[in-house]
Amino acid sequence: MKYLSLILVFCIFIGCTKNNSNEIIVGNILLDSIFINNSKVVSSVTYDIDYNNTTIKLFFNKKIDSTRFDKSFFYFSNSLYTNYSYKFTQDSKSVSITPNVKLNPLALYRFNIDVGANMGGTIIDSYSIKFLTKLDSTDKYPRITDDELLTLIQKQTFKYFWDFGHPISGMSRERNTSGDIVTIGGSGFGLMTIPIGVERGFITRNEGIERISKIVTFLKTADRFHGAWAHWHNGATGKVVPFSTYDNGGDLVETSYMAAALLCVRQYLNTQSSEENAIINDINTLLNEIEWTWYTKDGNDVLYWHWSPNYNWAMNMQVSGYNEALITYFMAATSYSYPINATVYHNGWAKNGGIINGKIFYGITLPVGYDYGGPLFFAHYSFLGLNPTNLSDNYANYWQQNVNHTLINRQYCINNPRKYPLYSEDCWGLTASDDNTGYGVHEPTRDIGVISPTAALSSIPYTPEESMKVARFLYYKLGDKTWGDYGFYDAFNASAGWWGNSYLAIDQGPIIIMIENYRTGLCWNLFMSAPEVQQAMTKLNFVNN
Repeated sequence: MKYLSLILVFCIFIGCTKNNSNEIIVGNILLDSIFINNSKVVSSVTYDIDYNNTTIKLFFNKKIDSTRFDKSFFYFSNSLYTNYSYKFTQDSKSVSITPNVKLNPLALYRFNIDVGANMGGTIIDSYSIKFLTKLDSTDKYPRITDDELLTLIQKQTFKYFWDFGHPISGMSRERNTSGDIVTIGGSGFGLMTIPIGVERGFITRNEGIERISKIVTFLKTADRFHGAWAHWHNGATGKVVPFSTYDNGGDLVETSYMAAALLCVRQYLNTQSSEENAIINDINTLLNEIEWTWYTKDGNDVLYWHWSPNYNWAMNMQVSGYNEALITYFMAATSYSYPINATVYHNGWAKNGGIINGKIFYGITLPVGYDYGGPLFFAHYSFLGLNPTNLSDNYANYWQQNVNHTLINRQYCINNPRKYPLYSEDCWGLTASDDNTGYGVHEPTRDIGVISPTAALSSIPYTPEESMKVARFLYYKLGDKTWGDYGFYDAFNASAGWWGNSYLAIDQGPIIIMIENYRTGLCWNLFMSAPEVQQAMTKLNFVNN
């Protein structure tokens, strides 16, 4: 009887640990830890992983049955899928997974583990880890001189405006996929690139004059609202294309970018040529017909951004500082026909000194604007023609403002508090651009890991050495991902594995224009030579010491 009892106990024990096939019964399986190349995974994304030799090591909470490993539960979310080798440790408590092919550099990978019966037990929690492989630091293009590189950037960027100019109107498309939609502000930037294209030998003067004439002719017949153009127009018909529900009329800020460009280009034209003189006269008419004072909404001491013939002032957006619209007030003060008075500038834009900041960030004083300066396009759009060198008014020295704004933006990226990959002295610049979620405004207070080449490159007059480092890095080290037929793509977010392939007129334009201003001052010199500019400077109490 005692002997039979021992047999019964032994059989019960065996039944609890083996099934009928002598397989180990494990129970619930959990992961204790995950390592990638001997680095423990502690965050949602692990960066800087060696793409030449990548191994994921999984540590389980108990011994498992390695003979019953179903690799379909362990897979990569891309073409790799289960194309890997695996090896369990002798104690069957961990497994190493190694891809059978070399991974791509600067690529985001996701490795997943699904729930279900596996390895003699049940995986009760799903897991997903992401990792970004490191940069391939080899040059992607042959080395050339910095001067040659700047010319190349300008030439390829110019092609965006030249090749994508609307065939009927010559206007610039919003982006390289916009079809008939053209943008007034972006077309203004494109217009300013034409003298650069001529002077750099990218096009002939005759070609440039022909394109200018086509654009000006279109602007004369396109929809206008008390002289102001809309944000978007149909490039074939000139009819307004609503930017949003209530935004189907005049956009004064976009109009000011075009007005500044028209003034700049007018100064480039030759009054001794009958053809060019006719264009000059048309430009003067267009400028004189912009009713800047209408956009004070019945005489308020502030400009309003929008007016619609259907919705009137429903947008109700005041143009006030500090942002990208300094040039709007400046151009309103250049007008011979509908000039604003100085109080509109001081009260509406400058808030009677409310735009002054004066705080110190990273040891750098920010004269005006939001903390940390905001997106870098604030330092570009208003200063494509308006020369900030030694320019000051009651509120700021604008050269110091733009230099310091750029340096603060740069230092934030170098400090990199959110630990995004690539951020460094070689790779910085936050501004508005496309991103992995669509389109967004990027700045130190709204940073999601997106670097936009236009940010640092368009700041080259303010930070020549620092911006040139970015140009070299983007071209030589990242050029296989960031460089295309029309220069640098709009933006990238390495942390999300996103590399944009779009081009936007409002980002392309400042690159070529500000590089030229750094090299020769061409657009600054043209714009500042206009008598209306001197009128506005006097009226608004701007001085150029």
